[in-house]
Amino acid sequence: MTAFVYLLRCADDSLYCGWTTDVPRRLAAHRAGTASRYTRRRRPVEIVWVAPVADRSAALREEWRIKQLSRAEKWALVRAGAYDRPALDGSQAT
Repeated sequence: MTAFVYLLRCADDSLYCGWTTDVPRRLAAHRAGTASRYTRRRRPVEIVWVAPVADRSAALREEWRIKQLSRAEKWALVRAGAYDRPALDGSQAT
């Protein structure tokens, strides 16, 4: 089963790292305030980076690795990576 590690930019400009097997569902939960206590208090959130990984174990390892990075290193990941916004967060292509 493919999993995804993602970074959200919160309303206070902080970054939140998490993992999921269903990006649109998890993003909707974050936006509704039901996914995590951290993002509930920092809405709205915007997905800024997503990376597919092989499975849950790989996702947990990658999430831990990213959480050890500095803020600058996390933003470097965001700048280096890209994702398909319409496919992953349900927004319309412009």
